[in-house]
Amino acid sequence: MKLGAIAKPKSSLPPFLLLLLLSFLFSLSLATDTLTRTQSIRDGQTLVSARGTFELGFFSPVGSTHRHLGIWYKHIPVQTVVWVANRASPLPDRTGHLQLGPAGELLLTNGSNHPIWYTDPVDFSRPVAQLLDSGNFVLRDAADALLVGVAWQTFQCPTDTWLPGMRFSSRLPLGLTSWKNSGDASFGDYTVRLDENGLPQIILWGRSKPVYRTGPWNGLRLSGTPEMKSYSTLFTYAFVSNENETYYEHELNDPSMITRLVLDQAGQLQRFIWANQTQSWVVSWSAPKDLCDRYGSCGPFGVCNMDSNPVCKCVNGFEPRSVGNWTAGCARRTGLRCGSRDGFRRVTELKLPDTATAIVNRSMGLEECKRVCLANCSCVGYTAADISGGVTGCVYWVEDLMDLREFPSGGQDVYVRLAASDLDEDDDEDDETHVPVDKEKLIIIIVATICLSLFFLQLCLRSLWKKKLQGKAKIEQCESHSLLGFGANVAHSSMSTDDVNISAELSLFSLGTIAAATDNFAEESKLGKGGFGEVYKGKLPNGQEVAIKRLSDSSGQGLEEFKNEVILIARLQHMNLVRLLGFYTQGEEKMLIYEYMPNKSLDSILFDPTKGAILDWSKRKRIIDGIAQGLLYLHKYSRLKVIHRDLKASNVLLDAELNPKISDFGIARIFEGNQEQGKTRRVVGTYGYMPPEYALWGHFSEKTDVFSYGVLLLEIISGEKVSGSQGMNGSLNLLNYAWELWEDGRALELVDPQLGNSYCEEELLRCIHVGLSCVQKSAQDRPTMSAVVSQLGGSNVSLPSLNQPAFHAREGQVSGEDCQKRGIGSSNEVTITMMEGR
Repeated sequence: MKLGAIAKPKSSLPPFLLLLLLSFLFSLSLATDTLTRTQSIRDGQTLVSARGTFELGFFSPVGSTHRHLGIWYKHIPVQTVVWVANRASPLPDRTGHLQLGPAGELLLTNGSNHPIWYTDPVDFSRPVAQLLDSGNFVLRDAADALLVGVAWQTFQCPTDTWLPGMRFSSRLPLGLTSWKNSGDASFGDYTVRLDENGLPQIILWGRSKPVYRTGPWNGLRLSGTPEMKSYSTLFTYAFVSNENETYYEHELNDPSMITRLVLDQAGQLQRFIWANQTQSWVVSWSAPKDLCDRYGSCGPFGVCNMDSNPVCKCVNGFEPRSVGNWTAGCARRTGLRCGSRDGFRRVTELKLPDTATAIVNRSMGLEECKRVCLANCSCVGYTAADISGGVTGCVYWVEDLMDLREFPSGGQDVYVRLAASDLDEDDDEDDETHVPVDKEKLIIIIVATICLSLFFLQLCLRSLWKKKLQGKAKIEQCESHSLLGFGANVAHSSMSTDDVNISAELSLFSLGTIAAATDNFAEESKLGKGGFGEVYKGKLPNGQEVAIKRLSDSSGQGLEEFKNEVILIARLQHMNLVRLLGFYTQGEEKMLIYEYMPNKSLDSILFDPTKGAILDWSKRKRIIDGIAQGLLYLHKYSRLKVIHRDLKASNVLLDAELNPKISDFGIARIFEGNQEQGKTRRVVGTYGYMPPEYALWGHFSEKTDVFSYGVLLLEIISGEKVSGSQGMNGSLNLLNYAWELWEDGRALELVDPQLGNSYCEEELLRCIHVGLSCVQKSAQDRPTMSAVVSQLGGSNVSLPSLNQPAFHAREGQVSGEDCQKRGIGSSNEVTITMMEGR
């Protein structure tokens, strides 16, 4: 008998049953909460948290065949997903594979072993990924059982769901983002973020506009949600704000309760609680729930009350600006007179007005707050910052009070400033901070003011007599100079005598001249609409064609940004910067008049499937060099060291010969002396063009513009948008695609097919190398614009070695840092788009 026959069992299982059993046992081996380097998860396998609360694996949204990596409740009958990894890069089939990569990073690949989603590398000797019973998926060292040094976690990268124990932090600019629809987990139109400007508050945004506001934390609760008081038995709330971080969180008082807060695709923020008896989710709270929850329903100084008819009313002392149009809000019956007997009216049971621009001093008492407000001519109202133990702290507003709501109870007191004639006897009766004005002194002040006014009027009339043809414009010059504040600080840099000279050189157009030039702002004259308003083509009386940027009231560009743009462009003179010809400002109306660019903006040609062919390689190279020269001038050779902060294809205009002109200096910043870096809490710019250190921490420098330039350079070469997906073979974004091609030695595949054979390979490869060097993750690794110009200019200049770029596009690698930098807002634009259609 053969040895093989002796060894063979008599009752062996059929091969297919044996394979099925082995597969089942392998699947069971992954029924754990931890993923190690020796394990991986394929579609159909899952991780389960220790107590079986949550499960991680692959799923398909309702009605879709696409596959996503996600987390859901394990024992709830209807699959309820609370987190998604590859939101904008779904897998088309069941070939997904999650593992720990060679550098300890979490790595999700498809059937071709192509990376779909991944985290940053970690410096752990034994990295593991663990699914916790809180629903948090963490990447840590195996020895770190107390989770002291977690490198990455889903609680820092939420999708549309906020779970108990999750910190809603100012370090998460993206916050929560809705699904596109129930069958599409990609980014929807709505986001919820913690705004830490002024007094921190949570804001729901829809298409870059505020939809709902919780109101700030007042020591007891969020001021716009008095119903939180009734939930105090269910949750323990906490709000922390310090120099390092601001966050809000809530913990369950009953650990057995299952609850989640979800931002749905319709823009509703809803609190769900699982009902065991009915085996269903029950909505216990939602917002916005009515008209008064909608941001600014009654406009500035308008108060919304759902129990009133009509629901909108003005604060006493104000009257509607426009009957029947409450969004226009209310205006004062009597203007304030700084230094006279202005006082305050207490308005009770309110949701605090929008505090984004409020001034906060937590060490100041309420009486001192009143005195400070009264001494500030711009102050329109004040309140206490904390009401948890009496009233402490000071919050006061120097802009219109916006988004006021009146509650039956649980609201807060706000003291609104009014002129003395609008105060009742019981208003401010205990106000000891009035400053009585002696009648004789008051008469002297009035007479002196009249005399000075007559003197300046005489000067204007004399100027009018000398220059009849510029008469109306000259009067407006007096007004415009006063409004623009020439001689005041602009962009954090003091105005010099040169500034005044420059302001005088600019033409101050009359409204009549502009209206005539644009045929009274006819629709046919409109070139396009940007982030700050509309742009019109006009023709001046001398025949010169101009582009007129008319700022809208809701544009978000205030007087400071307007002044910034006027002063900066007037002081900067370079062939690759757009030239400002003049401006107009009167009241709320602000307009800038530029030289007309017949070929409009770079993006209008570059990304057009037919017009792109106009730009052969020689033209694109001239545009690449011109933009570099413009930035080098801003950073090194101009009288000011300027950081643009919003360089992008739509902000590069093309003249008749397709020469590039950098435009839109509304958010530019001036560096003084040897200043190398600035920091802001108000991150503004355009998603996709912002480097990591600016998008996350608000740090900006020359290297901020260098990064934007690198993105733009790769866009010009490829003809692809940075956040696009056309022709990128499934790559996460343009930076990722370019890097993968470079690493594989296939960089020329990045080239726009419309270029044909019009380019020199060596020159083009050099440009790609420079572009990739500009978008490296670390600002220190990026070259200066001086180096960029040198590298682009000659083949004898050596090129630097390259490190991995920052892949912080709208999807892509999601790291403890980068998942927070996928976007600020629900659309690509954070703030500014200028002259898109010149």
